[in-house]
Amino acid sequence: MPIVNPHQTHPLADGRQSENAMLVRRGVQRLFLEMGLTVAPELPLASGRRADLVALTKSGDIWIVEIKSSIEDWKADRKWPIYRAHCDRLFFATHPGVPREIFPEDCGFILSDGYGAEILREAPEHRLAAATRKAMTLRFARTSAARLTLAELAGLVVPEADIGE
Repeated sequence: MPIVNPHQTHPLADGRQSENAMLVRRGVQRLFLEMGLTVAPELPLASGRRADLVALTKSGDIWIVEIKSSIEDWKADRKWPIYRAHCDRLFFATHPGVPREIFPEDCGFILSDGYGAEILREAPEHRLAAATRKAMTLRFARTSAARLTLAELAGLVVPEADIGE
């Protein structure tokens, strides 16, 4: 069995996301990096679901961002309430072509254009239990480290990141 799959074009991309979803994701990732957060996309959760973006703050808070690329995407997907059990704050993110009024008021809201993003509504805080926080932090760390290893084995140049303290 080969270590590197020659048919996979990028070890960190799974190809399930639409172009609009990737545009939103890229803008939110840039915003979070500017804010000093670290981000893991498509993070599997203990519930069996997968969060679009999970961010870890410098203080150890966990934020989940559910990306919606269209009104149809919003209408078809009602699993988002499950994410509250895995984070301290829950946000929705979209692009300017999706009306912000469709998103629930009890979640944060981020608008992204692909080059950047802005938090237009802060997410209310609902603190995780200590055991859940530890499990999510370990899941975040192990998944991120595994992806970094795959990227290095595939020959990608992985720059050092200064995440600060």
